[in-house]
Amino acid sequence: MKNKKIYQWAAIDALGTALYILLVGAFMNNASRIFGEVDNDLISPAVFLLLFIFSALVTSSLVLGRPVMLYLDGQKKEGVKLLLLTGACLFIILLIFLGILFIV
Repeated sequence: MKNKKIYQWAAIDALGTALYILLVGAFMNNASRIFGEVDNDLISPAVFLLLFIFSALVTSSLVLGRPVMLYLDGQKKEGVKLLLLTGACLFIILLIFLGILFIV
């Protein structure tokens, strides 16, 4: 895989992860407005835990999926590089979000 392609995939995976996180955050922020107050003490924690597990699955697939496939296909350097670049892109997105928090 070419260097340019690795950078593109890292940015795409990181942006997809950030978008998913924003969507889940918006859902959790507005859940009481969407569903109203829930009196069921059994279902609410179960829904939260299921969402947590599903989010772990989605984000790990976005961050780790392609690097692991590259690694297993024998492209070990490219897989590790993609994983590290995706992490760097996620860190940059984190800094941007923190900057937005401090500005707003």
